[in-house]
Amino acid sequence: MFSWLANAWRVPELRRRVLFTAAILAIYRLGSWIPAPGVNASAIEDYFRGQSGTVLSLLNLFSGGALSQFAIFALGIMPYVTASIILQLMTVVVPRLEQLQKEGEAGFAKINQYTRYLTVALAAAQSTGYAFLFERQGALEASLGRMVLIIMTLTAGTTLLMWMGELITKRGVGNGISLLIFASILTGLPLGINAWINGGVMERLFFPLIAISIIVAIVFIQEGQRRIPIQYAKRMVGRRMTAGGSTYMPLRVNMAGVIPIIFAAAVMAFPPTVGQYFPQTQGFVNEHFQATSATFLLMEGVLIVIFTYFYTAVQFNPVDQADNLRKHGGYIPGIRPGPPTAQYLDRVLTRLTLPGALYLAIVAVLPSLFIRYGGFSQATAGALGGTSVLIAVGVALDTMRQMESQMMMRSYEGFLK
Repeated sequence: MFSWLANAWRVPELRRRVLFTAAILAIYRLGSWIPAPGVNASAIEDYFRGQSGTVLSLLNLFSGGALSQFAIFALGIMPYVTASIILQLMTVVVPRLEQLQKEGEAGFAKINQYTRYLTVALAAAQSTGYAFLFERQGALEASLGRMVLIIMTLTAGTTLLMWMGELITKRGVGNGISLLIFASILTGLPLGINAWINGGVMERLFFPLIAISIIVAIVFIQEGQRRIPIQYAKRMVGRRMTAGGSTYMPLRVNMAGVIPIIFAAAVMAFPPTVGQYFPQTQGFVNEHFQATSATFLLMEGVLIVIFTYFYTAVQFNPVDQADNLRKHGGYIPGIRPGPPTAQYLDRVLTRLTLPGALYLAIVAVLPSLFIRYGGFSQATAGALGGTSVLIAVGVALDTMRQMESQMMMRSYEGFLK
């Protein structure tokens, strides 16, 4: 692998892209440690020590710890991710957005513009909520003018991150938004390694083996796909006869990515968050909504399976796929074009989604299982599974593919065999 990296470093354009990406990520991490004006970072950090298992702890994970510092990048890139998901879901119910999605590059540019506007609105609303929440909890002391300044700073920070992510996509390596989230998640890696070193004998012995096994399993499932054979008939285009051919339609085992886990984690973190404002419910919440309780694990697994089917249905429309095949003269051997093809694709996708959903549920609950039954510390178990590992492995694979394509264009031996 080191020889491949050396070959990549010898390519001037690829070297510039890597250095540019590293510089942007360094600026991002620097901004995650600079507090917003008028903020007492230590008071905010003290408040976050009692927020384990709540929505705030989940959001703090995706911000790389910037939220617990109330830094200028405290919101991270999550408002943009949320806006993208909202626009993607709205294409199913809003005909105008569905039409734009089918218009190709121009339509996607328009949707991207709407996503940016919605990101700014969500960032402003989210920063306002944080400012008043921390002020009410006594972790932030500021006048109205200072509160407005903090809200404007956090909103501008998210807007700047959105621009930095797009710069990485255009001039760097890989998807910029994903790499920003990837960098945020990796900030928790030293804490997990330190907890492993200082852990018990069994924890120190089995952690590397379990971690490698989980990563291998994630790569295996993430790359798994069902290939539907597609045959194209000969047809006349103008005055020319196009040759028919055969190809395949890849249906991934995990087509929903990590979105179902994020949805389920947000839903399961809602009761502990609300329970803080109703002391009489603390007993019930502590019994059933702790991350290691059987009720919590079962409910989280069920929610992940449900959200996986839901988001897969949003991502892949069998009727549209069948219509596109028929328009281009393609068909699945043994299946009639039109509605029978749509029914076949829907049946295959339904069966294929089940192992993908179960895989996501298992990966999500692994940290809690290791804490409850394996005696692992929370920091060590958090490095073994869940959203963070899925995102980290997925982004790493995507970045390697990007570098592979750059290498193959110059006739070098790439990373992948």
